Amino acid sequence: MDELEQAILLAHDPSSDPNLRSQALAFCTGVRTSGDPSALVRLCLDLLLRSPHPPVLFWSLQSLHDCIVSSYPSFPPSTLPSIRSSLLSLFSGRFSSPSTPPFLKNKLAQCIVALIRTEYPAVWPTALIDLIPNSNLQPHAAPALNDMFARVLVVLDDDLLSQDYPRSAAELADAMRVKDAMRTQCISQIVRHWFEAVTLYRMSEPSVAVTLLDAARRYITWIDIGLVVNDAFLPLLFDLVISPITASGLRLAAAGCLQSIILKRMDSRPKISLLRSVNLNRVFSLEPEMLIKLASLITTYASETLECYRKLGSSDPDGLSSLELLEASLPSVFYVTENCQEDEVDPAYVFDFLSDYVSTMKNPSEKQLSYLGQILQVIKSQMSYDQTYRASLDVLDKIGKEEEDQMAEHRKELFTIFRGICRVAPDATQMFIKNMLISSLSSPGESDVEEAEIALTMFYRYGETVGEEGIKSGFGLLGELIRMLLMARFSCHKHRLVALVYLETVTKYMKFVQENTQYIPHLLGAYLDERGVHHSNLYVSRRASYLFMRAVKLLKAKLVPYLDTILQNLQDTVSTFTSLGWVDKEVKLSGTEDGSQIFEAIGLLIGMEDVPGEKQSNYLAALLNPLCQQIELVLSNAKLQQIDESSTKVLTLQQIIMALNALSKGFNERLVMSSRPAIGVMFKQTLDLVLKVLAIFSNVKPLRSKITSFLHRMIDILGPSIFPCLAVALKQLLVDNEAKDMVDFLLLINQTISKFKTSVGSILEDVYPDIASRAFLILSQDAFQAGPGGTTEELRELQELQKLLYSFLHVMASNDLSYVFLALNCRQHLDAVMQLLLFTSSRHKDMQLRKACVQIFVRLIKDWCGNSSSEDKLPGFRNFVIEKFATDCCLYSVLDKSFDFRDANTLLLFGEIMTAQKVMYDKFRDEFVMNFVSKNLSAVHCSQDLAEQYYQKLQGNDLKALRSFYQSLIENLRQKQNGSLISHIGQNQFLLFTVGFLSNSDSNRLV
Repeated sequence: MDELEQAILLAHDPSSDPNLRSQALAFCTGVRTSGDPSALVRLCLDLLLRSPHPPVLFWSLQSLHDCIVSSYPSFPPSTLPSIRSSLLSLFSGRFSSPSTPPFLKNKLAQCIVALIRTEYPAVWPTALIDLIPNSNLQPHAAPALNDMFARVLVVLDDDLLSQDYPRSAAELADAMRVKDAMRTQCISQIVRHWFEAVTLYRMSEPSVAVTLLDAARRYITWIDIGLVVNDAFLPLLFDLVISPITASGLRLAAAGCLQSIILKRMDSRPKISLLRSVNLNRVFSLEPEMLIKLASLITTYASETLECYRKLGSSDPDGLSSLELLEASLPSVFYVTENCQEDEVDPAYVFDFLSDYVSTMKNPSEKQLSYLGQILQVIKSQMSYDQTYRASLDVLDKIGKEEEDQMAEHRKELFTIFRGICRVAPDATQMFIKNMLISSLSSPGESDVEEAEIALTMFYRYGETVGEEGIKSGFGLLGELIRMLLMARFSCHKHRLVALVYLETVTKYMKFVQENTQYIPHLLGAYLDERGVHHSNLYVSRRASYLFMRAVKLLKAKLVPYLDTILQNLQDTVSTFTSLGWVDKEVKLSGTEDGSQIFEAIGLLIGMEDVPGEKQSNYLAALLNPLCQQIELVLSNAKLQQIDESSTKVLTLQQIIMALNALSKGFNERLVMSSRPAIGVMFKQTLDLVLKVLAIFSNVKPLRSKITSFLHRMIDILGPSIFPCLAVALKQLLVDNEAKDMVDFLLLINQTISKFKTSVGSILEDVYPDIASRAFLILSQDAFQAGPGGTTEELRELQELQKLLYSFLHVMASNDLSYVFLALNCRQHLDAVMQLLLFTSSRHKDMQLRKACVQIFVRLIKDWCGNSSSEDKLPGFRNFVIEKFATDCCLYSVLDKSFDFRDANTLLLFGEIMTAQKVMYDKFRDEFVMNFVSKNLSAVHCSQDLAEQYYQKLQGNDLKALRSFYQSLIENLRQKQNGSLISHIGQNQFLLFTVGFLSNSDSNRLV
């Protein structure tokens, strides 16, 4: 053993000393990369002929392969014959031994293929013929030689010929050259050898036959199809597929060859002729277990016949022939699709085929309708849950959630197919659904959860294709199906899956009940009995509450005759929702399904004017009194003991206030305050009690949030009568506020101002100082936390607070409440607000906020400025507007290159800026002209002529012309400036600015 062999063995020995191994690797790498490539080739060939060690042989083959690929042009001509002869000798000699490891055989095949790519056919024209084994001359070695030959063909396809991999232009050219040469010189001999060898070894050496057919499968795609579709080769393939004594692997290999024949690319007419030749009727008649093993072949054949039919059409004789072939394959396709596992056939491929097949139908024949029925059966089978997961899906644990998510994804394509069938064969679909429902309803006990779930799911999905008018009319069997649904009581109804999809399906078909009111009692039963809100599963019960509320919104007055029955059925549900001690911390429900919807439904029902006044008052009192009594009980206990935020009693209060809020959604101000004032009195008393909760638990943020939501509703329905309570409530809601709390508060105060306008002036004067100081304080305190150390949620809350602060100022100004800014107790914040508005109107990155601030300035100018400074309500404001706002916002901010006239929001802002200029001119006349035209425009190098033109446009009444001219003026000035006059600032910088002007406002006094 020489030094190189020792180094190779040491480098490949994982148990060797790491240092020695590293040195050995470096030595081997040095031998491979240094010196003459031809010398390395000679060294490798020598090692291949004499070394017995597989690591040495592999290293030599790898090095030889790399040399052929990278250094072939530098080889001396005398070296080339020895390389070929040595590789052929290895091919037919020691490497064809059954004991040779497969990785060495594959590496030798790679070397031979590298040489073929370079030399075939010009230098080595007999390359592939030289490799074809001669079974007569070497009978004992023939199986191993055939195996080796097949490996070479497979590697040649993988490394060069196959179009399944990305190839460079050089590789594509080499592949075309090799293919052309093979077609001309040797492919017919190779095919003949495949036939003879497979025939010879199908029984004695089936693994060799498998390898040969695997190679054949790859080459069929580009060789002359007549070489395999003939009276010899094709019967051999069918015999291997059909014969019960054929080894399983060999059967699949033969089926793979037939599949390649079927997939042969060609025009539709010759393709139909080919498919007739490869008629799979013999396959379709096999035993079911055999069909499953050939699923891929069967679905491929059906897909190709369908493609021909789609291209040729039913009016063409060849198209009709393809339809016949297709229909002959369909029963087998349906069977394998329904019974195969995913590793036996690609579901996506089959689903695409079924979708394409359904899409070809317009007016299906009786025969096609039967096929559509079978496809529906396939869809049902594929969409059904595995009963193994039944328990997990009921409790929806981690396993159940994963299975539910996977099934939702799996069903997407199947629903597409189902919708197609619904469109072309609605009657057949209805009958299929009817049969499923009947079968599910007759199943005993919990035995068929999966069948009931899929029957209801398909019925629900059918409703998506029918449309609103179709549901209302109940055409065909639909009316019967809906009646069956409403009266259905599945034995497995306790299971979460069945209960939920049942409720969703009932809701889908509500409009049928809207037109057929005799079924209202059945609809109510579905929502209100143990199938709905009284279901044992809380998720189902809460979902039923939400869906019932939707039903109430749709049916409204048609439910009035059933009001007593509804309330009686919901009495225990209402009590449970708000009962003391009720809380289940383990249950996590979505915000839209928290259970309060049942109160909203009740409120919608009893809040209708169709309900007699006395009954309405009695109904409401029966609901409000127990809730208020529970609140009073909790409040009385709260005075005796400390109750924290996580207390069950606090959580109960939250539930009660949620219920009150939801209940009030059925009432409006006209009914409560005018038509039925007794209702208003009850809500007013309830509000007084809720505000006592706020006074005692003002520091409990979740509870305060619920109370704020309730106040929104009370503002809507109680009108001005809420004012005495409102002033106190607003003060309490401002205590100890954080960013999120302030956002909620500003939403409430904005609603109040928008509804009552100047009527709330005195209340606003009272709370405005607290609002301003609190909002600015939160922004200044949290500004630094919103930087790198802050969270995204914190920053989002601050941004939302900023927007709502501007909205608040805008609502005040636009609702004739600007005088509040000037009130004695409010004026302390005036400078800070004005500086904030000035800065934002000029520099904020949000154009919509800038526009709002400009609108505020316009309104303040109109409200506070008279025709002369002596008439101004706020001394100094006129100069502030002319010298600061007009200069910074109306000129310099527009000149900045970030002011993009191509942006829609920027154009809207620009329109408001032009309106502001016109308003300032109308109010201030010469004062504005002297400062803006004579001073500011000159400062930015505006010519006297352009300034004069601007002045003329300003005097006119055509705002559109003024806007157009000013835009062109700005663009002209930008070219002269050659850059930005001011720079934009980011959101966090804006927060820091807020801190700055709050702490330094004395230096920027307005008055």
